[in-house]
Amino acid sequence: MSLRTPSPPVAPEVHGARPAPALRWAVPVTTLVTALVVAVPAALLSGAVAPLLLGDAGPVVRWGMVLLKVVHHLAAALTIGLLVAAAFLVREGRGTDRRGAAARVAALSALVWAVASAAILVVGFGDLAGLPLGAPGYLSDLLANLWGLEVMRLRLIETVLVALLVPLAASARTRGALAWASALALVALLPLAYGGHASGTDGHETAVTALALHLVGMCVWVGGLMALGLLLPLLGPALPDTLRRYSLLATWCYAAIALSGLLFALLTADDLADLSSVYWVLIWAKVLLLGVLGVFGLVQRRAIIARGADRPWLFGALAAGELAVMGAAVALGAVLSRTPPPVVESSADLDTAVFALTGYPMPPPYSPGRLLDVWEVNWLFLLVALVAVGLYAAACVKLWRRGDRWPWWRLLVWVLGWALFVYVTSGAPAVYGRVMFSQHMMMHMALMMGVPILLVPAQAITLAYRTLPARRDKTLGPRELLLAVVHSRWATIVVNPVVAGVVFFGSLVAFYWTGLLELAMTTHVGHVLMVVHFSLSGYAFVWSLVGQDPGPEKWPAPLRIIVLLGTLATHAFFGLALMQGTWLLAPGFYKAIEVPWVPDLLADQQVGGAIAWGVGELPTVVLVLMVMVDWIRRDERESARSDRQAARDDDAELAAYNAHLQSLAQRSSR
Repeated sequence: MSLRTPSPPVAPEVHGARPAPALRWAVPVTTLVTALVVAVPAALLSGAVAPLLLGDAGPVVRWGMVLLKVVHHLAAALTIGLLVAAAFLVREGRGTDRRGAAARVAALSALVWAVASAAILVVGFGDLAGLPLGAPGYLSDLLANLWGLEVMRLRLIETVLVALLVPLAASARTRGALAWASALALVALLPLAYGGHASGTDGHETAVTALALHLVGMCVWVGGLMALGLLLPLLGPALPDTLRRYSLLATWCYAAIALSGLLFALLTADDLADLSSVYWVLIWAKVLLLGVLGVFGLVQRRAIIARGADRPWLFGALAAGELAVMGAAVALGAVLSRTPPPVVESSADLDTAVFALTGYPMPPPYSPGRLLDVWEVNWLFLLVALVAVGLYAAACVKLWRRGDRWPWWRLLVWVLGWALFVYVTSGAPAVYGRVMFSQHMMMHMALMMGVPILLVPAQAITLAYRTLPARRDKTLGPRELLLAVVHSRWATIVVNPVVAGVVFFGSLVAFYWTGLLELAMTTHVGHVLMVVHFSLSGYAFVWSLVGQDPGPEKWPAPLRIIVLLGTLATHAFFGLALMQGTWLLAPGFYKAIEVPWVPDLLADQQVGGAIAWGVGELPTVVLVLMVMVDWIRRDERESARSDRQAARDDDAELAAYNAHLQSLAQRSSR
């Protein structure tokens, strides 16, 4: 996908009075100093750096883990904020180099981020092993356990990703390159979410989702404000638009952080006594700071955005104060990560092979009556569905209010599609799919065939085109990103019916006849990637056949029907192979969990094959009908277009055709 488009000449910008460079650098410096000043007493009072009775690694390790995390978090936030601001918020004028300046500082902060991550990797091993840094054999033990210990592995992955980010940020100058660098920086945060202090307990999936929301929201919000403070002398007349865009982004980040706090509350408190623990005292302090930051945001939105170009010093002063509060919140977060949370009672039996391998307790015995009353909310996928439905509904209301037509049934199928998605990712298919092959196959088929058939006719891309505002200053907004994706060369390849069909069927073979099935059943990352891949591959296949949104040119209907029938014939063969198979897929996993109410694993697998074969029949009929309807409508539109053209030019095309036939007849008569 290429986001690089030529920019037309832009008139030179006239800059007003620029703030002194000292004020610009005071913004991140104030943030760091405030964070370190707050982190020291908070760590002492909370016991985060108190010596352990057994296996204490010494004060250097204990304090290093807290202070290094403060530097790490702020460096990551500054890097992400600069890249996001340069790619999506700041416009470039003739004679300006705002993106280049942001990229250069981002490369420097990314280097600090990488060094801090590597230092935490080294110091963190001492914390895990209970060894001081100077212990004999420390380095050799570290290298021996670098990949074997999950926490070390996650930190190593983060360090490598950030190290790759440094040269990318240093060389990025176009908005497309900066957007890709932003994406890589956000991906580099995700290993931290999987290594949080609550990620290995009951409810780990919720903990991972909450921590990911918190990290992304914090880094974009705090880092974005630090980035604007650094770029303030260069913004000039671009400051009001930049602040307006940042304010909207900060609102989303504020909501994400608040929601992450609610999710953590579900995991770290089950009675009133927990709310007065040291852990929760730190949380209450962060809640207070979040409220103060909300007031800062309101002041910024109401008093500064409209007059930002005339009074940049006022924004700089407010940003410095706001970032001081943010620095305190970051420091409390670093201390919180070193503070043990309250012990929460669990009613489930966690000392089982099922929990050890999947991270979830054994569900109740399966029966058809349980298909509607067994639920375990997957907050990641539920939030995705809620945001998708909310944005679609808001866009529909926007169209209807301005008098434009948009069929109500498209909103209905969009809601039904996401409701089905939520059911199969949080309901019985997801809960029982962790231990039963047949229910796993039910979830798989619904994601690949049921959900896309409902979502594609809703034409969400068309709706977005009609409601998202276009940016006239050649910056990347949501509409511009959507245009870049839909009309990219990658999209042309992915939604080619043959390619989409090969991916659709090839995914089945690659997933079930390799180790990917067991990986998806035993790891959170594998499960998330499985759901994302099956959902996107199914959507791309259905869209390539019946999608009406703008995008790559559609194939003729007869060819699409041939591809559809061929792909689903191979899909039926896959189902029959499972139905008649006498070998067990992922035997190590299914035999180890020992589900008492699934006595015959092979029989359950064959039921899954029957589901794969049977579920493909109804969607095939529906898709063929949808392609036929599309064929008829395209013919009608083409006929109407030809009639209008004939009325405009007195049927010149037909006259030319008749003249051509007459000339051929005259030649043959000679």
